[in-house]
Amino acid sequence: MKYDRDMIKAWVQASRPPFFIATFIPLIIGWILGAENGSWHISRFILVVIGAFMVHLATNLANDYFDHIQGTDAGESIGGSRVIQEGKISPDELFKAILLCYLLASLVAFYFLFILKLWALLPFLLLALFSSYFYVAPPIKYGYHGLGELFVGVNMGPVMVVGTYWVIAGRPDWVPFFISIPVGLMVAVILYYQSLPDMRTDKAVGKYTLAVRLGKRRAFHCLILFWTAIYVSILFVIFLKMLHPMALLSLLTVPLFVKLLRIVRKIDDWMELDGYGNYIRILYLSNGLIIIFSLLF
Repeated sequence: MKYDRDMIKAWVQASRPPFFIATFIPLIIGWILGAENGSWHISRFILVVIGAFMVHLATNLANDYFDHIQGTDAGESIGGSRVIQEGKISPDELFKAILLCYLLASLVAFYFLFILKLWALLPFLLLALFSSYFYVAPPIKYGYHGLGELFVGVNMGPVMVVGTYWVIAGRPDWVPFFISIPVGLMVAVILYYQSLPDMRTDKAVGKYTLAVRLGKRRAFHCLILFWTAIYVSILFVIFLKMLHPMALLSLLTVPLFVKLLRIVRKIDDWMELDGYGNYIRILYLSNGLIIIFSLLF
């Protein structure tokens, strides 16, 4: 019994639950926008959630697996879930789970393409699959070349929001696309922040994330630029009258961001920043919920 509990805890650790909020918010936004005509299509949305979460889980597991294979998570690195390094789950078990997740996600995609006849979604689905697997998987491993934030932002922003809208409404639209921009930027900055503590160890193994390429001083400035772009994009969507003015409440989160900046600035060894990642997740959750509630008015 204890063995079963330990295994469950290990798989929960491998899945990294705190980051699933990154998937949930864009799906909710796309669902609300797509159901404006009164057709909520709950069964379709449940399938969207299952498919999206399977891809997210597969991405997390693949990140652990391929970073381990390439030695990125060895030594002093604090990246990943550490289940392999701690001997809780073997690489083979992890790889089998990755295949299972992609299989379940593919079944959902099959339903959308063949049953609902939403063939135009195929490029979105292929991009999501490509981005998920090749984030750190060779030979492409675009996350090693400073492109992680770009692909994550596109997938967790436009692909998820517009894709969900499309499944619910049966057609694409520019409104969900514009609203997805600040969402995609916020998810991208979650990944960006998570790379800051590992800058030294990532560089040592040849993983040139955006933060590594920028260097410590410019990486700090880029963090400011990211969140400035987020707030500006929210204001822009309000200006276009695609979001209710209630979304201006997002500006109330600025003091929390300023507090995080002060923390980053005063810490010399950025490996300590790993303990403050909850600030970024709270910022994302707060702004995401504000956008969601503004869509209800």
